[in-house]
Amino acid sequence: MINKITALILVAGSISGLAFADGSNEQEPYKFENNVESLKHYKCPEWFRDAKFGIYLHWGVYSVPERGEWYPRYLYIETGSQYRYHVKTYGHPSEFGYKDFIPMWHAENFDPDALVGLFKQAGAKYFTPCAVHHDNFDLWDSKYHEWNSVKMGPKKDLTKMWRDATLKAGLRFGVTTHLSRSYSWFNTSNQADTKGPMKGIPYDAAQGKGSGFYPANDGQSISQSAPKNPPVEWRENWKKRMTQLIDDYEPDHFYFDCAVPFLGDDESRTGMDVIAHYYNKRPEGVMCIKARKGQGLYVDGIATLDFERHKSDDVLVDAWQTDDSIGPWGYKAGAKYVESGLVIDKIVDIVSKNGNMLLNIPIKADGSLDDQATQLLKDVGHWFDVNGEAIYATRPWVISGVGDTDMDHKAQISPMTCEDIRFTRNKENTVLYATVLDWPGSKLVLKTLEGTDLSDVRSIRLLGVDGELKWTQSANGLQINMPSEPACEYAYSVRIEFNKSIVAPNAR
Repeated sequence: MINKITALILVAGSISGLAFADGSNEQEPYKFENNVESLKHYKCPEWFRDAKFGIYLHWGVYSVPERGEWYPRYLYIETGSQYRYHVKTYGHPSEFGYKDFIPMWHAENFDPDALVGLFKQAGAKYFTPCAVHHDNFDLWDSKYHEWNSVKMGPKKDLTKMWRDATLKAGLRFGVTTHLSRSYSWFNTSNQADTKGPMKGIPYDAAQGKGSGFYPANDGQSISQSAPKNPPVEWRENWKKRMTQLIDDYEPDHFYFDCAVPFLGDDESRTGMDVIAHYYNKRPEGVMCIKARKGQGLYVDGIATLDFERHKSDDVLVDAWQTDDSIGPWGYKAGAKYVESGLVIDKIVDIVSKNGNMLLNIPIKADGSLDDQATQLLKDVGHWFDVNGEAIYATRPWVISGVGDTDMDHKAQISPMTCEDIRFTRNKENTVLYATVLDWPGSKLVLKTLEGTDLSDVRSIRLLGVDGELKWTQSANGLQINMPSEPACEYAYSVRIEFNKSIVAPNAR
């Protein structure tokens, strides 16, 4: 059984206690400064806690070869399969480098209204596309970097187009940024083969081509994690580009693919400058960072914690987020995606622990989705149509759930069974939702409620099915007679309504 969250909840005696305060006091906006003590005044806004589910995607120049978003790095590593593919397909990196894909990217079938409409149909409440990845190519009308999608490639302000479509659809808009690692991550372009017929011949960046696009050839490491001590000029340029994104595109959700940059003598001051600016400009903004050693500063409470392809093991008091993908992050031809049921089970599990799911959808260079992705989104949307009440605007219960099945982050198919149940509750504390992750048959037994006084139960029903369900309480728990058929596939939410606020089991 999953552990109870904290003693704080138990002494409260009721979910309406201090641990998960659903309201907020009206006051003048706090003025944030670029230090840890000040940034700890950050509070995750209510809209994000209510939203629960967002969509994002990796789209860029790397989409052209259809080999994933790390292709810009790997094509320059002579010992790898991506290098061999590149040499065979396009030529040696001294002759045809990553920059040469830019004119090949047209985004000719890009229809942001249709795509965002599909994401909304899938149940997303916010949309957060990648604005710049490790490849150092900005997808907006960048004032401080000429290598961008307005001046080159598609010749479009893709971030503005995404934003306009997102707001038109009534969703919250955000951006992810992955730029802080680029100075070392992309430095593979400044190398040369160490053996073979092209030994010693510099790759295109090392020849001085693509000036301003590739990192400076100054002996920096080629670490994929983060530059060890990037120069002041790089840090300042990063800061200007991030600040422009915040000021001109007004994202409600802002994301660093790292902790707070930068390592070295900067001591993360530049990153804190940007975060403080964001909080002051966007009082309803959500800042997500990752607790990654070797990528900068991480301190609890200065931003919303993000887990990449992982999750919290149990309920956290503060809201958090998992970012995950249905397959590769960037589009790969022929890639197989996970099944719809796995995505849904992950969402249910994450929300039961006070988290949000930000789900990545691979997109082709031309701006279209493949049939696999489209069908999966429709499946998830149909499930939300039936069960959304058990997800949106809910809060965690005293325990997140029961069941011991392990859901490995690399799984393709959900392993969850009818013994795996996740709990949420409404903000008024009068409804408890029990979502069972496989169909239980004619009877569902909630053993967790065995010691709970159920005399104040008003009704029990299965979401999507008309009519109340019959139930009894015994020493074995709450036994619910289920209907002959559910209203959906994958996971099934039972709604238990009480006449008064829910009291925690065994609370003192």
